[in-house]
Amino acid sequence: MNPWVLAYDGFDPQEERLREALCTLGNGYFATRGAAPESRADSIHYPGTYLAGGYNRLQTEIAGRVIENEDLVNMPNWLVTVIRPEGEDALSAESGHLIAYRQELHLKEGLLCRTMQFRDRQNRETTLIQRRFVHMGHMHLAALETTIIARNWSGRIRVLSSLDGSVINAGVQRYRQLNSRHLEPVRSEAADDETICLLVETSQSRLRVAEAARTLVCSAGQAVEVERTLVRQPGVIGQEFSIDLTADQPVTIEKTVSLFTSRDFSTSEPALEAVEALGQAGSFAELLHSHVLQWDHLWNRCDIRLEDSGREQMILRLHIFHLLQTVSRNSIDLDVGVPARGWHGEAYRGHIFWDELFIFPYLNLRIPNLTRSLLLYRYRRLHRARLAALAEGFKGALYPWQSGSNGREETQHLHLNPHSNRWLPDNSHLQRHVNNTIAYNVWQYYKTTGDQEFLHTYGAEMILETARFLAAITTFNQELDRYEILGVMGPDEYHDGYPEAASPGLNNNAYTNVMTVYVLRTALEAIEALAPNRRCDLLETLALMPEELHRWRDITRKMRVVFHGEHIISQFEGYDQLLEFDWDAYRNRYGDIHRLDRILEAEGDSANRYKVSKQADVLMLFYLFSAEEIQELFRLMGYAFDPASIPANIEYYLQRSAHGSTLSHIVHSWVLSRSDRPHSLHLLCKALESDISDIQGGTTHEGIHLGAMAGTVDILQRCYTGLEFHGDVLYVNPSIPEGLPRLSMRIKYRGNWLDIVVTPETMTIAASPCELQPTKVSFQGTIHRLAPGQALILELGGKCLQEDR
Repeated sequence: MNPWVLAYDGFDPQEERLREALCTLGNGYFATRGAAPESRADSIHYPGTYLAGGYNRLQTEIAGRVIENEDLVNMPNWLVTVIRPEGEDALSAESGHLIAYRQELHLKEGLLCRTMQFRDRQNRETTLIQRRFVHMGHMHLAALETTIIARNWSGRIRVLSSLDGSVINAGVQRYRQLNSRHLEPVRSEAADDETICLLVETSQSRLRVAEAARTLVCSAGQAVEVERTLVRQPGVIGQEFSIDLTADQPVTIEKTVSLFTSRDFSTSEPALEAVEALGQAGSFAELLHSHVLQWDHLWNRCDIRLEDSGREQMILRLHIFHLLQTVSRNSIDLDVGVPARGWHGEAYRGHIFWDELFIFPYLNLRIPNLTRSLLLYRYRRLHRARLAALAEGFKGALYPWQSGSNGREETQHLHLNPHSNRWLPDNSHLQRHVNNTIAYNVWQYYKTTGDQEFLHTYGAEMILETARFLAAITTFNQELDRYEILGVMGPDEYHDGYPEAASPGLNNNAYTNVMTVYVLRTALEAIEALAPNRRCDLLETLALMPEELHRWRDITRKMRVVFHGEHIISQFEGYDQLLEFDWDAYRNRYGDIHRLDRILEAEGDSANRYKVSKQADVLMLFYLFSAEEIQELFRLMGYAFDPASIPANIEYYLQRSAHGSTLSHIVHSWVLSRSDRPHSLHLLCKALESDISDIQGGTTHEGIHLGAMAGTVDILQRCYTGLEFHGDVLYVNPSIPEGLPRLSMRIKYRGNWLDIVVTPETMTIAASPCELQPTKVSFQGTIHRLAPGQALILELGGKCLQEDR
């Protein structure tokens, strides 16, 4: 198979929405699902265009109370192109006249192609070929090219090309009881004979969005003049026209679209800018050429190559492709975060969770200024986080579990269990570990890039304020002489409280407690990393006194972690008292038990009663830290932790996981990479299939799982290569599973580009001759100085060779 093409032969109505999500095209500014241009939202199709950070709030009365939700808004559908041969139905895949169908997503070019062949009631055969892209260089532009060939007939077709602003948010079944009409029409107009323009406004956030479309017709390289009729409905504007076809003579319709908003920089008025942009835009071919060039530049630095692995290579590139479409250079000045489901659909309402923990490592090593921008999304909401902490009676910054436009807590108060059709309290805002994630990400960015200016201006302040909050929620147990964190949730969202407890929350979640120690220790290191004047200014600005810092140090030495059995880290206090679960019985009864929490609630039971996990919780510690780092953290807390107990902990929790999150296979693959390489590779392969095969049985069509996609890439990038960053030294400790083919990639470490090739026998690291500074590389206890233009050949048996390239 072609490792650069995701291809589908044949039209499958049951799979169409999944394909639409996987074939989404975007550029970091906006994204459009891979829906058919002739389609409307129904049980088969769901066209959707989403603006990065394009949110709006609506209120709905549910279960006797009024709740407010902030959603990523489905923007006007610019694709609409309907072609109807005279006397026949419109050409569509489900018309009943389809005799051949193929769809291809060309990853290298960022191009979606579709070819259909029809035979109508009059036995006339027609071929329709469509190509589309969302321009990676010109962030406001997209284009759709439609070529029609009458194979054995001549005659007339009728074409409708329109912009549809009457769309609503209806892409997630369980949200459909909520109000969903976010757009209000402002005006629509024809700018000239070829160009139409639509202006809408979101109902609450008052974001104005303009789309303009220029539609041209050509044949044999010459423009074809057509008589157009303007079509207007509330929130919709289009043009209808007829074209006379001659047998075997292709006719092409070019639809070029621009999208602008009232928040864009260098913008007077969005509708004016949208029309003007089309006046300056070239033809489809010219735009495609410059678009492909941008993707060529991206792949040059961002590709990861697996030798002799067709499908796995294609899926890996698909994952990288969607990462680069969700956040790109175009995202840098937008003040947006990284949504858990990309800008590919309406699941999770486009909110930002903790998935950046899995996404940033890839960006840090290729486009670090993009990570910087995404971290600034958090910094700009630091004041809101301080207010949230203050509202709960604490110092510091309390970041939300779900974040959207302004950084308030967007976690819903109620969520619907589709198994029982009951609305239930949602306690996931108690996942305080999102604050640990933000501090961790800031420090990892700094370690990878050495960006002192960011640390001094933004990063240290974020780390200190999250540390301050985490210390504030920590209480001292005098009887145990230990600090504790009470009433939280860990990454395993199945457990939000104790059985029969009157209030939600768990005590001493191991992941939260250990990560808090890490953040407090990092905060103290960050203070020391600052220049003396900046250190003094920041501590004075934050009124951070020596007594508070002394308490932080005391917490790092006395944080409580609960154990049970033979050196098993308890997921939380009391975990060992929960019931064991009958996994076989439930698999036999239900088959798919990924969402075991919903199944149990529908039965009148609760996951809180059992030793079950949606995803890795304790094991996240082994995902984020090496055995040596874990041992050092536990030593700091006063526990003698033996790294030899790590495999037992992995096995214990692996047996109790339902893998209800796509992130679960990622974490389990990572933590098994040293002790059980074949199993690690097996789980990586399962993780690669998460979205493309929709292994959760019907979630991907609502939006891809961006954290899981990035996680698969990072396993190859850092886990199997053993890349770590400490000080100004790049550490490598490869652990290549048997059967993994040759792996090659480029990374950017502290400003230097390095080419890395790994095989089961050797690892080669080559520095670009254009770099100015040498890179320090540590392998098996020896630090090597890699000068520009040199290559370091590491024999995994222990030898090292250094040579000029």
